[in-house]
Amino acid sequence: MVLGEAMAEVAYQAYERLLLEEVKKGPIPRHVAIIMDGNRRFARLFGMDSIEGHRKGREKLEEVLEWCRDLGIRILTVYAFSTENFKRREEEVRYIMDMLRDGLYRVADDERTHRYRIRVRVIGRKHLLPEDVRKAAEYAEERTKDYSDFHLNLAVAYGGRQEIVDAIKKIAEKVKSGELDVEDIDEDVVRQHLYTEDLPDPDLILRTSGEERISNFLLWQSAYSELYFSDIYWPNFRKLDFLRAIRDYQRRERRYGR
Repeated sequence: MVLGEAMAEVAYQAYERLLLEEVKKGPIPRHVAIIMDGNRRFARLFGMDSIEGHRKGREKLEEVLEWCRDLGIRILTVYAFSTENFKRREEEVRYIMDMLRDGLYRVADDERTHRYRIRVRVIGRKHLLPEDVRKAAEYAEERTKDYSDFHLNLAVAYGGRQEIVDAIKKIAEKVKSGELDVEDIDEDVVRQHLYTEDLPDPDLILRTSGEERISNFLLWQSAYSELYFSDIYWPNFRKLDFLRAIRDYQRRERRYGR
């Protein structure tokens, strides 16, 4: 049994290397967005508390960051916590908030963040977050504000419809003050008032756990994104699964409505 497992691992590693080389020869998406779904179901599957599933999910995100850097994917946006997630049990929400706070301080002080010049941003309705999480977000954003080689966007207290509503309100305020004329409102104006304002739209949106919907994530920005759905729960998501998603993206013809 041990020998069989060892042989399977060797075969897996060999296949992963081959797929990595194949993917590197094709077009690499500039911006990948991920709906990190399945932490709680992963925990139930292995008899854990849901909190442990979220911890495993955080560790997986750290791995995926390395995969993106190795492939030259410059922008990663992840759906970390939706506005609807506040309805979950208080203990779970507090754990996730503590994990976010600690994670933001950690990434802001990580030497790799500064070596690779990674800009960190939290996008969403930040006023809904606990004060300690807001302070951590401000710290990470301030420490990395001058970087542009790579971007990590954490969608927290986020909802795609809410993002559009917030953009409309900002535009309405400018019209009301006379700063903007109604006739000048176009797609570019709307884009400039989104949370992602100066970033290109995602080339690829990936969701784990087997669910096949985007669940109020980047509704405006996803108009021409390629969608990929994986059956794997997020904490179990392997580099091989990620490479398969990129390969699938490379095999598609992006016509943008033409």
